[in-house]
Amino acid sequence: MPFIRITTFGAPLTSEQIHRLQQGTTDLMVTVMRKPIEGTAVFVEQANQGGWSIAGKPVSVAAQVEATIGAGTNTPDEKARFMADMMRLLRTVLGRELRDETYITLHQFDHDSYGRGGLTRTERERRRKAA
Repeated sequence: MPFIRITTFGAPLTSEQIHRLQQGTTDLMVTVMRKPIEGTAVFVEQANQGGWSIAGKPVSVAAQVEATIGAGTNTPDEKARFMADMMRLLRTVLGRELRDETYITLHQFDHDSYGRGGLTRTERERRRKAA
């Protein structure tokens, strides 16, 4: 954990833009959110079919970020800083026309409710302590 999904809408992203989003998000998770780099996964997807509107009006560029993290692992200040820094990263990569109505959400799960490699975080920690 964490898993971060970045959904964009607008002109197709270049491989460089995708890399900047992935690397920048990983860096924020490691530095601001204090997450280990080994378990950090970032998925950038492009929704270039259909349409995106804000306040009932079509927009030409938009984004949404959803990050899944463990419950109780970050302070309110860390979460606020992550959101502010993530918005700066999105605007740097996608352009200044990206509106403030760009939602960045943090989904927090109990350590028994998520895992990787077939093990919950609780079980992974139990095994690490037993070793």
